[in-house]
Amino acid sequence: MARRLKGASSADTRSAILDLIRSSGQISRTQLAERSGLTESTISKVVRGLIDRGLVVEGGHAASTGGKRPVLLELNRCSRWAVGLSLDFARISIVLCDIFGNVVHSDILRGAGDDPPQHVIDRVASDLARFLERHEIAGRDVIGIGVSDAGRIDAAGRSLRSSRQASGWEDFDVEAALGERSGLPVKLENDANCAALGEFWSGRIPSADDFVTLYMASGIGIGFITNGDVYRGASSNAGEIGHLSLDIDGPACDCGSQGCLEVLATPAAVVRDARANPDLWRRICADGEPESTRTAFSAIATAAVAGDPDADALIRKSARYVATAVLGLTNVLDLDRVVLAGPGFAIAGEIYLETVSDTLGRLAFMRRVHPVIVQMGDTGPQTAARGAASVVLHSHLTPHHVRE
Repeated sequence: MARRLKGASSADTRSAILDLIRSSGQISRTQLAERSGLTESTISKVVRGLIDRGLVVEGGHAASTGGKRPVLLELNRCSRWAVGLSLDFARISIVLCDIFGNVVHSDILRGAGDDPPQHVIDRVASDLARFLERHEIAGRDVIGIGVSDAGRIDAAGRSLRSSRQASGWEDFDVEAALGERSGLPVKLENDANCAALGEFWSGRIPSADDFVTLYMASGIGIGFITNGDVYRGASSNAGEIGHLSLDIDGPACDCGSQGCLEVLATPAAVVRDARANPDLWRRICADGEPESTRTAFSAIATAAVAGDPDADALIRKSARYVATAVLGLTNVLDLDRVVLAGPGFAIAGEIYLETVSDTLGRLAFMRRVHPVIVQMGDTGPQTAARGAASVVLHSHLTPHHVRE
């Protein structure tokens, strides 16, 4: 931090100091000076500006070290709001987050289904306006809308490519369409990147810490946080670990390859294997045929946690594939922290956590040099939406990190 701030612009300095306050939770002016390498007079000036803008408040005192007790600074929880949306064909999640990235209000909207993209955006914008009005949030107090989707993004970072089957969304500019209808700035981001930024922001992880979030919902992807921002790659589509081939003679994948993690370990893969076991599938369908892959996977995960041996074997098989992919990633990137997040881990997350932790503990190439911490992140149904709101907070409040 000290090296980055010396000679930095006033805007970057302000952004970096705000980021130090964010990641610290509470911190004194003296501690800010020590950690940033800036003089206390410069810190006082920057902090005064942040307080005047309503972003920072004084929140109590630290223990005395012999003199006057230092005043502690923290983010002003209700000074800014961000909206997060998670686009999905089955349902659309909407959240309102405070400056810490905590969900204050949420709702579930009708999914995109087969509706034309512009119709979906018009409907979402109207639902959003009613959502904010219901919770008495003025539009001027919302800094922007973050939109999460599982799709690919074009090289300019604007157009949504939802899937190879969702041709109507190909090259549709979600940012421009929703921005025009809502009157608010819009940031589009891949769901795994959203989840990673959500962990970074609300988890108060220092910007100096690099880590990977592996996100599992209907598919599997990773968000790699390095130097305080997402690593996006040449076309903003880095992180497609779901298309890492683990078995060159394995099942065909939609991407054209074979044996991808996507066809071996996702909820759909687990459900496919469960259907191939008549006895297990009868138990899963005891209360009726599951209405979707999502509900079927939840039933299998629940059975596994309850001790059903066949269900447990399928979940552990999925977890071993995930662990193998994470092991390769860890060895290539020399990671020391991996976060598992997303609704795919909501029920049987402990099985995945145990399997990945054990695999890295035994086999990570640098295991004798440093441990690799594996931890559970947010596994709720609104993980991606909350992360999308964090994308807005991150880009608006700490722009010195953001690589356009």
